[in-house]
Amino acid sequence: MTYLLDTHVWVWWNVAPERLSRKAAALLSDPEQYEELLLASISLWELCKLLEKGRLGINAAPQEWMREALNMPKLRVSELTPSIAYQSTVLPGSYHDDPADQIIVATAREHEATLITKDARMRRYPHVRALW
Repeated sequence: MTYLLDTHVWVWWNVAPERLSRKAAALLSDPEQYEELLLASISLWELCKLLEKGRLGINAAPQEWMREALNMPKLRVSELTPSIAYQSTVLPGSYHDDPADQIIVATAREHEATLITKDARMRRYPHVRALW
Protein backbone atom coordinates (compact mmCIF):
# COMPACT_ATOMS: atom_id res chain seq x y z
CA MET A 1 0.00 0.00 0.00
CA THR A 2 1.09 3.57 -0.65
CA TYR A 3 0.88 6.21 2.08
CA LEU A 4 1.16 9.99 1.86
CA LEU A 5 2.61 11.79 4.86
CA ASP A 6 0.97 15.02 5.92
CA THR A 7 3.58 17.70 6.58
CA HIS A 8 3.40 17.45 10.36
CA VAL A 9 3.76 13.65 10.25
CA TRP A 10 6.98 13.94 8.23
CA VAL A 11 8.33 16.63 10.56
CA TRP A 12 7.34 14.79 13.75
CA TRP A 13 8.83 11.52 12.52
CA ASN A 14 12.14 13.36 12.21
CA VAL A 15 12.08 15.63 15.31
CA ALA A 16 9.50 14.31 17.77
CA PRO A 17 8.31 10.79 16.88
CA GLU A 18 6.59 10.53 20.27
CA ARG A 19 3.95 12.96 18.92
CA LEU A 20 2.79 10.39 16.36
CA SER A 21 -0.08 8.05 17.07
CA ARG A 22 0.92 4.50 17.93
CA LYS A 23 -0.54 3.30 14.63
CA ALA A 24 1.38 5.86 12.55
CA ALA A 25 4.65 5.28 14.44
CA ALA A 26 4.35 1.50 14.08
CA LEU A 27 3.69 1.80 10.35
CA LEU A 28 6.58 4.18 9.71
CA SER A 29 8.93 2.05 11.83
CA ASP A 30 8.43 -0.98 9.60
CA PRO A 31 9.05 -0.43 5.87
CA GLU A 32 7.75 -3.95 5.21
CA GLN A 33 4.25 -2.61 5.99
CA TYR A 34 4.16 -0.29 2.99
CA GLU A 35 5.05 -0.25 -0.66
CA GLU A 36 5.91 3.44 -0.82
CA LEU A 37 5.74 6.62 1.24
CA LEU A 38 4.97 9.88 -0.51
CA LEU A 39 5.48 13.45 0.58
CA ALA A 40 3.74 16.18 -1.39
CA SER A 41 6.24 18.76 -2.60
CA ILE A 42 4.11 21.47 -0.96
CA SER A 43 5.17 19.97 2.39
CA LEU A 44 8.74 21.16 1.78
CA TRP A 45 7.40 24.69 1.32
CA GLU A 46 5.22 24.35 4.44
CA LEU A 47 8.27 23.33 6.47
CA CYS A 48 10.19 26.36 5.20
CA LYS A 49 7.29 28.66 6.11
CA LEU A 50 7.21 27.21 9.66
CA LEU A 51 10.92 27.94 9.97
CA GLU A 52 10.51 31.44 8.52
CA LYS A 53 7.78 32.26 11.05
CA GLY A 54 9.74 30.79 13.96
CA ARG A 55 7.07 28.15 14.63
CA LEU A 56 9.56 25.30 14.33
CA GLY A 57 13.16 24.89 15.37
CA ILE A 58 15.56 22.37 13.88
CA ASN A 59 19.15 21.49 14.76
CA ALA A 60 20.72 21.93 11.32
CA ALA A 61 20.75 24.22 8.31
CA PRO A 62 17.32 23.90 6.64
CA GLN A 63 18.57 22.41 3.36
CA GLU A 64 20.74 19.91 5.22
CA TRP A 65 17.86 19.04 7.56
CA MET A 66 15.49 18.47 4.64
CA ARG A 67 18.02 16.28 2.84
CA GLU A 68 18.38 14.09 5.96
CA ALA A 69 14.63 14.08 6.70
CA LEU A 70 13.91 12.90 3.16
CA ASN A 71 16.17 9.91 3.73
CA MET A 72 13.35 7.66 4.94
CA PRO A 73 12.95 4.14 3.56
CA LYS A 74 10.82 4.08 0.40
CA LEU A 75 10.08 7.83 0.59
CA ARG A 76 9.52 9.78 -2.63
CA VAL A 77 8.59 13.43 -3.04
CA SER A 78 5.50 13.76 -5.23
CA GLU A 79 5.89 16.78 -7.46
CA LEU A 80 3.06 19.22 -8.07
CA THR A 81 1.86 18.06 -11.49
CA PRO A 82 -0.67 19.90 -13.64
CA SER A 83 -3.22 17.20 -12.77
CA ILE A 84 -2.70 17.56 -9.01
CA ALA A 85 -2.80 21.37 -9.29
CA TYR A 86 -6.12 21.21 -11.11
CA GLN A 87 -7.62 18.47 -8.93
CA SER A 88 -6.81 20.50 -5.81
CA THR A 89 -9.18 23.21 -7.06
CA VAL A 90 -12.10 20.89 -7.82
CA LEU A 91 -12.12 18.45 -4.91
CA PRO A 92 -15.49 16.69 -4.65
CA GLY A 93 -17.88 17.66 -1.90
CA SER A 94 -17.10 20.46 0.45
CA TYR A 95 -13.52 20.97 1.58
CA HIS A 96 -11.89 23.83 3.48
CA ASP A 97 -9.87 26.44 1.65
CA ASP A 98 -6.29 25.86 2.87
CA PRO A 99 -4.36 25.58 -0.43
CA ALA A 100 -1.60 23.37 1.00
CA ASP A 101 -4.15 20.93 2.45
CA GLN A 102 -6.01 20.91 -0.86
CA ILE A 103 -2.80 19.99 -2.68
CA ILE A 104 -1.99 17.28 -0.13
CA VAL A 105 -5.47 15.76 -0.45
CA ALA A 106 -5.33 15.97 -4.26
CA THR A 107 -1.92 14.28 -4.17
CA ALA A 108 -3.29 11.43 -2.06
CA ARG A 109 -6.21 11.02 -4.45
CA GLU A 110 -3.99 11.15 -7.54
CA HIS A 111 -1.75 8.38 -6.21
CA GLU A 112 -4.57 6.42 -4.55
CA ALA A 113 -2.59 6.75 -1.32
CA THR A 114 -3.79 6.63 2.25
CA LEU A 115 -3.07 9.92 3.99
CA ILE A 116 -1.38 9.73 7.38
CA THR A 117 -2.50 12.79 9.33
CA LYS A 118 -3.60 13.99 12.73
CA ASP A 119 -5.73 16.67 11.07
CA ALA A 120 -9.34 15.79 11.90
CA ARG A 121 -10.73 17.78 8.95
CA MET A 122 -8.62 15.77 6.53
CA ARG A 123 -9.50 12.47 8.22
CA ARG A 124 -13.23 13.28 8.03
CA TYR A 125 -13.10 14.16 4.34
CA PRO A 126 -14.94 11.23 2.73
CA HIS A 127 -13.08 11.39 -0.59
CA VAL A 128 -9.66 10.35 0.73
CA ARG A 129 -8.53 7.40 2.86
CA ALA A 130 -6.76 8.51 6.02
CA LEU A 131 -5.36 7.04 9.18
CA TRP A 132 -3.96 8.27 12.43
